[in-house]
Amino acid sequence: MSGLPGASTCPGPGEASDLKSPLGAKFREPLTEARFQQLFGDAEQEPELLAEPRWSRLRRLWKRRARACSGPGPWPLLRARLPPLRWLPHYRWRAWLLGDAVAGVTVGIVHVPQGMAFALLTSVPPVFGLYTSFFPVLIYTLLGTGRHLSTGTFAVLSLMTGSAVERLVPEPLEGNLSGIEREQLDAQRVGAAAAMAFGSGALMLGMFALQLGVLATFLSEPVVKALTSGAALHVLVSQLPSLLGLPLPRQIGCFALFKVLLASVLCFTSSLDTRYNIQIVGLLPGGFPRPLLPNLAELPRILADSLPMALVTFAVSASLASIYADKYSYTIDSNQELFAHGVSNLISSLFSCFPNSATLATTSLLVDAGGNTQVAGLFSCMVVLSVLLWLGPFFYYLPKAVLACINISSMRQMFFQMRELPQLWRISRVDFAVWMVTWVAVVTLSVDLGLAVGVVFSMVTVVCRTQRVQCLALGLAEGTELYRPLRESHKLLQVPGLCILSYPTPLYFGTRGQFRRILEWHLGLGEGGKEAPKTDGPPDAVAEPVRVVVLDCSGVTFADAAGAREVVQLASRCRDAGIHLLLAQCNASVLGTLTQAGLLDRVTPEQLFVSVQDAAAYALERLELTGPKTCTVWV
Repeated sequence: MSGLPGASTCPGPGEASDLKSPLGAKFREPLTEARFQQLFGDAEQEPELLAEPRWSRLRRLWKRRARACSGPGPWPLLRARLPPLRWLPHYRWRAWLLGDAVAGVTVGIVHVPQGMAFALLTSVPPVFGLYTSFFPVLIYTLLGTGRHLSTGTFAVLSLMTGSAVERLVPEPLEGNLSGIEREQLDAQRVGAAAAMAFGSGALMLGMFALQLGVLATFLSEPVVKALTSGAALHVLVSQLPSLLGLPLPRQIGCFALFKVLLASVLCFTSSLDTRYNIQIVGLLPGGFPRPLLPNLAELPRILADSLPMALVTFAVSASLASIYADKYSYTIDSNQELFAHGVSNLISSLFSCFPNSATLATTSLLVDAGGNTQVAGLFSCMVVLSVLLWLGPFFYYLPKAVLACINISSMRQMFFQMRELPQLWRISRVDFAVWMVTWVAVVTLSVDLGLAVGVVFSMVTVVCRTQRVQCLALGLAEGTELYRPLRESHKLLQVPGLCILSYPTPLYFGTRGQFRRILEWHLGLGEGGKEAPKTDGPPDAVAEPVRVVVLDCSGVTFADAAGAREVVQLASRCRDAGIHLLLAQCNASVLGTLTQAGLLDRVTPEQLFVSVQDAAAYALERLELTGPKTCTVWV
């Protein structure tokens, strides 16, 4: 990079610097933010960007957004909402079709018993698991962006749905229902499960309309893995009555895992159940159910259950899609994934399907079997369709205990996630704590409450970490223009009277008090008046009064109103104490917030610099500090 017009050249013999310069270094004038905008700013921006009113900036951004929104026609929008229109013309038929066919048929064969097994976990008849293994898979094939994602019944969602169904439509206490009463009870439970699928789908479509795909970031990897691992334990215990042939009702609510488990042990060991009659799947109705709108009157009751289901659906599906997208070098659209799963749950609920999402077991099976694209989903649907139309009677005598074994065996991948804990402990103790807290909450309380506890605890750890950062004093590495923390080496140079501080965390209401205390400590701005400033240099270093402070804001990613007012108050206190405040490397968002808070009433635009090097060079020249005698910056 060459010097800017008007930049000075290397100092002559009479202008020798007190610091050694890098070999072959060039020099330029220090750049303020205003000067940088004049030289390199956007042509559409106003010359005085810092003084631009908020309403003017909002109007400019609105015009730019309006131009962007009015550009694309219906065809680009259709291509965005129907991904096959983008990838199908480039489909490599000879290379991919055989792999997709084999993988799809393999996954479809697994979908049949697994769908019926997860239907029992949802407390609905087995055939509705087949419906949920057909319609959602077909819809996601048309709308999803995850090429290797397999959707359908998922154990965690089935467990959450079954708990809500048992609570909303409990089995009569007297038991011994007649055939007609059992059919009526099953119909009510199917309606409740379909209503929850409708509600979760509507919520995901609402999130898509608001472009809230970013919400997936709030469900961190430790939270998702601990949630699925803890839910696997719930699935294991809930299948014990079916596995052992015990007529026990499902336990719901907090500590349900222990109450199921205790009842199973007592019933089995004391031989209370002596009938030994084996429960079988029975007749699977052929064909498809008649489309039926779920009872919308139930939506207010199931909304509290639909929200965590929608979050789990999106979190698991988005994380799985991202893993395989990174592995096979393609990208996914998180908002389109919201749209795909929202439509999938909403439309499939019309055919009496319960909530569905991407599944861990079948996704890994699809990849291992050679699947390449969403075409594999079509072959999977063909297998399930053949069972619904022709092969259903062959499953009449299938024992429900076998389906319980399938449920338990499908959980092994979730249990294997606990093997990652030692490595997680070595990488991050905080993430390990998030994993354990979420897992304990899921196991002891319930899946939805455990999810809430995990998310809240994860966010609390983030807030706590932003409040435990250190504000570092920087010194100049001799022979360079690099400023490094003084604690790293005693060979770093510190100019007397110049204090350079780096604050590497967002400045908001939660950190404003820490920011104030740290600046008071470094600058000696105590409540009793100006005190001796503190130093991070050698113990025998003599602290001189600070005349100039450079605040490196490169680590301040955002600032709210409280944080911005704290900076304005700092500027006022520095001015009253005779300290010259310079700000460096403020991003546009932070700079705009500070400007609106009234920072330019306390400082001038000449005190805002594009880098720490520019601010330090300005301080050494204009404020006559001991150091280089030229107002230049090495480039």
